[in-house]
Amino acid sequence: METSLASAPMLRPSTWPDALQSRAEHPDAAPICGGTDLMVDINFGRSRPAALLDLTSVEGLDSWELIDDGSTVRVGAGVSFTTIVEELSHLCPALAQAARTVGSPQIRNRGTVAGNLATASPAGDAHPALLACWAQVEVESLRRPRLIEIDDFFVGPKSSALASDELIRAVRVPAATGPQQFAKVGPRNAMVIATASFALNLDVAGRRVGTGIGSAGPTPLRARQAEQMLEETLIDRWDSPGAVADDVIRRFGALAGEAASPIDDVRGSAEYRRHALAVLARRCLSWTLADLPGASARQVARS
Repeated sequence: METSLASAPMLRPSTWPDALQSRAEHPDAAPICGGTDLMVDINFGRSRPAALLDLTSVEGLDSWELIDDGSTVRVGAGVSFTTIVEELSHLCPALAQAARTVGSPQIRNRGTVAGNLATASPAGDAHPALLACWAQVEVESLRRPRLIEIDDFFVGPKSSALASDELIRAVRVPAATGPQQFAKVGPRNAMVIATASFALNLDVAGRRVGTGIGSAGPTPLRARQAEQMLEETLIDRWDSPGAVADDVIRRFGALAGEAASPIDDVRGSAEYRRHALAVLARRCLSWTLADLPGASARQVARS
């Protein structure tokens, strides 16, 4: 029997312990903070939750802080995409670039990274950047708090590792130690679900490469062979990269495209998605290499 949204109870905790208590007592309640995904499903009749768990008044969820001696940015579940763009561009550049592409200004004012994660859509704009930066998802229930590595968070199409009594409290993103980029392509220039998206993180301090792919598989994923190839290329060149050959950039793009497992749908064919990912990966690599210490735009081969 379909439940009327008008008759569904609205739970409005003001503290985090109260939110966890409400979650435990009402596991069928749909958490809502920005509501930019959930309300679309409700309006189109795709979802009729038994109750709504409104988290907008929970103290502290809409703030961010530096932890681990300043090496990690802890982004509260209620922090909007607008706040990420305005306040975290220097600490989390790929995530901020992805946030800029989300919907309209009104949606960015309401939408959150935690909401993106809870929906677990393969096309979530924040997901490639979180993968590329080795983020962790801070979740909690009355039973326990726990940290979920971003690689373990997505378990299937629109399915995550969250238990039915858990809520996302924050996302932990390592602060950038080198250049990062995010790019996506869609049927139009703005307010669009990505046909394909790609994020790249050159972690100079850790001497490692992080990637993230969106809208090109059942879940967001990495281009692991591309990461390994680029790490081997840069092994002795992180501080003075010099020129990187065209064939390295092309190979990186090809490996990114090969890492995808896309389908044909209304936004694009599988073949187009692989091609688009290869192009996005080449562009992101060219941009990040140009921003490495000791590099210049003239030193980096054009893709």
